[in-house]
Amino acid sequence: MSLKAVPIHIKLRDMIAAAIIDGIYPEGAMLPSVRAFAAAQGANPLTAAKAYQHFQDEGLVTVQRGIGMFVAPGAADALRQRMRTAFLDTEWPEIVVRMRRLGIDPDQLLDVARQY
Repeated sequence: MSLKAVPIHIKLRDMIAAAIIDGIYPEGAMLPSVRAFAAAQGANPLTAAKAYQHFQDEGLVTVQRGIGMFVAPGAADALRQRMRTAFLDTEWPEIVVRMRRLGIDPDQLLDVARQY
């Protein structure tokens, strides 16, 4: 089990990324303001701004000064690919080790996964 502490701005970034991938914020949609998002999550606005900055730095949002941030074309696909790669490179190896330790057969895991 990974016991790494995840910084709050990363947790907030991951929440926004999931919302973009899930279509809650489709391409062209305006994201909530930093202040509104921070208030909704009970976070400091500076922390929320740091989370939003990740998307600006990666070109996944466009900024219209005085108006807001909008999901850039292709953002969901880019995020999905990055998250897929991160999962396979970092999380999956830990899961495989844990499965072996617990004696979970891959076929058994697939049977359980098909129930969802």
